[in-house]
Amino acid sequence: MTRFKPNALAAALSALSVAAPLFAQTGAPPSPTPTAEPAPAPSGNDAPVPAQPAAPSRADRVAPVEVTGRNTATDERRNSSAAKIIITREDLEQYGDSNLGEAMRRLPGVTTGGRPGRPGAPQMRGMGGGFTQILLDGQRIPPGFSIEQITPEQVDRIEILRAPTAETGARAIAGTINIILREPLRQTNNELKAEVREERAKYSPNASWTRNGTISETGTFNVTASVGGTHQLTDTTTDTVYEDQLTGAKILEQLGFTQSDERRENYFVSGRANWRLGAGEQFGVQSFLAHNVADNASTGTLAQPFRAASAPPQPYATRQGQFNGRFDVGRLNLNLNKRIDEATRYEIRGGLGKFWSNTDSVNQQFAPDGTRSLLQTTRGDVRDNSWNVNGKLIRNFGGSKHAVTAGWEIESTRRDEQSITKLNGVQQLEELGTSFDVGTRRIAAYVQDEWDINPQWAANAGLRYETIRTQSSTAQDTYVNTSRVLTPLAHLVWRFAAPSRDQMRLSLTQSYRAPTVQQLTARPQLNTLYPLPGANTAVSPDRSGNPNLKPERANGVDLAFERYFKSGGVMSANFFVRDIKDLIRNVTALEDVSWAAADRYVARPQNIGKAITKGVEFDAKFQLRELIDNAVPLNVRFNLSVYDSKVASVIGPYNRIDGQARASGNFGADYKFRSLPLSMGGNVAWTPAYTTQQTDTQLQKISTKRVFDAFALWTINSSTKLRLSVSNIAPIDAITSSITLADGQRQTVLSDGRTDMSVALRLEMRL
Repeated sequence: MTRFKPNALAAALSALSVAAPLFAQTGAPPSPTPTAEPAPAPSGNDAPVPAQPAAPSRADRVAPVEVTGRNTATDERRNSSAAKIIITREDLEQYGDSNLGEAMRRLPGVTTGGRPGRPGAPQMRGMGGGFTQILLDGQRIPPGFSIEQITPEQVDRIEILRAPTAETGARAIAGTINIILREPLRQTNNELKAEVREERAKYSPNASWTRNGTISETGTFNVTASVGGTHQLTDTTTDTVYEDQLTGAKILEQLGFTQSDERRENYFVSGRANWRLGAGEQFGVQSFLAHNVADNASTGTLAQPFRAASAPPQPYATRQGQFNGRFDVGRLNLNLNKRIDEATRYEIRGGLGKFWSNTDSVNQQFAPDGTRSLLQTTRGDVRDNSWNVNGKLIRNFGGSKHAVTAGWEIESTRRDEQSITKLNGVQQLEELGTSFDVGTRRIAAYVQDEWDINPQWAANAGLRYETIRTQSSTAQDTYVNTSRVLTPLAHLVWRFAAPSRDQMRLSLTQSYRAPTVQQLTARPQLNTLYPLPGANTAVSPDRSGNPNLKPERANGVDLAFERYFKSGGVMSANFFVRDIKDLIRNVTALEDVSWAAADRYVARPQNIGKAITKGVEFDAKFQLRELIDNAVPLNVRFNLSVYDSKVASVIGPYNRIDGQARASGNFGADYKFRSLPLSMGGNVAWTPAYTTQQTDTQLQKISTKRVFDAFALWTINSSTKLRLSVSNIAPIDAITSSITLADGQRQTVLSDGRTDMSVALRLEMRL
């Protein structure tokens, strides 16, 4: 059993603190000016490189920008031909979050799943289930990698694209979040950060080290290493009631409680090196390695305060669970940017990746007299191998005001999975074998035209074709699913005549969401509460995929008004609508299954028809003085989104897109004291309670989610800072209730998940 090793982490922290000054002393001498290595000008939504050379970029093509030097995030947002919100590294690091998943909940129009105060998968416009496309430096996130493995200090900025473009990809019905990692600088420096976080008297230490330097006169590099541990307690209470659907008479009530004690060790190393090959030409290498070890011990109780004679017997009184896992991710990327002539250049990118995991879990259930009634063990081994090659050709016309891009992408992933589950010593699903293979091949081609027609008008039009083939096989069957999608996309910007800085945007797009590998694979996952060979219930179903799923497709319209202040502030209001067909939703039904003698309830994804979602989004970022003369120098950030949706094949009134609340919002402000080297700020993220009718027989209610965060930053000197962060102030529990109608019964499950405040203290040094 793997255990958390505080001594090992303490040694690692000490080693980092000793190594950093050594690197500072032995590193190459800094160049006179701390500017980034020149790189080709970005086209479309490429990741920008700091301190661009004289070669013009898209951000430079529009007239009258009242700045000198490098454009600010607000300038780049204004000048982009497609709607884009840019979040800077300073904004991401402000609250001292230990990973990017925690920082995501404060971004405009972005909410996260999971309990308040805990990181979860980001989703735009309240649309869960993979409607949001996540990119890393413009590329899709590799298998086995999650944004929770990235720390905010590794990120240069985040781009939020509300509508897809041909270059960034059309698998973005809700939108795209593009995470751009830091580029190497010519200035040699070391950054060291050490933190300890407390929650429920459990401590989680973390440390990171970043080094920038030069390899040669034309080469620069950046290395980031982080090491950390997480220790968390998670409590969940459930109340399950079965009632007769006609009479309302109670048949059975079950009260359950589970506490899990999770310990994790996280190690991450990333590196990037760039070589300037000539004016606007570059070769780069990027790699990262991540190693995670997890140990989760859980205990639970189950009581039946009421049981009618017709109800099934109590499945267990107490339970114990143990999970151990090791997860490793490695990735190597190469990129080449070359010019053919002054107006034409090409880019080629390629990458290799590997993900592997080893997991073991043990679940034991005990009767009221203490005798063990169930022993289930599961061992899983997963190996993912992936590669991708992308290329594009960019041709400028009329200087830098008109650019046409043509590109192609090939991506392949192969997963080999070994899984053995034994119930009381008997292997489960033996007829399906222990090996499971999945292969995915994606091919895409696109063309995109960006044109600054005149100082008042700009356009972005593109066409993208993409095909995805997924093949999965077990000992019994082989399944193949192929989807092909052609998506036209168009964006138009109208800038008001000077001296006004306001503008309007219109986007007409088609987008889609392809089924995931998990949704397509037919291998079942058995429910442990009601094991084989008997029956289960609708609230405790087995789970399986559907090889016949079709991709969801959406026609979209976005209309936005943006107001830009002279000193850098911005306000915008955006209206959107998405008309979706072939919506995918999990449906639970009683099936005659091959893995059990009795019929079992199985939850599997289905295409259930059409849906429509729409909303209004407002976001603002400004200094209070921009609105009120002589006001205190308070920086204000505010965003509010209101949503509505309807699924045609499900009865109302709560037939909404799954996971979409009625609204979401953030309000934050920070202040820098004039007389003290102190900055303070706070933020509240809010999502109101909502109800979703998932199918005609399934309904879910989610409670209000509210998270207060605050920080205080003390600048000790020019190279040392101390940051205090408090997350989830005034915590509220995460309460979920679900109602299922099946077998003439009304089955209600009320789940209460405890949340807690956490406090972190971080020392930040630049050496």
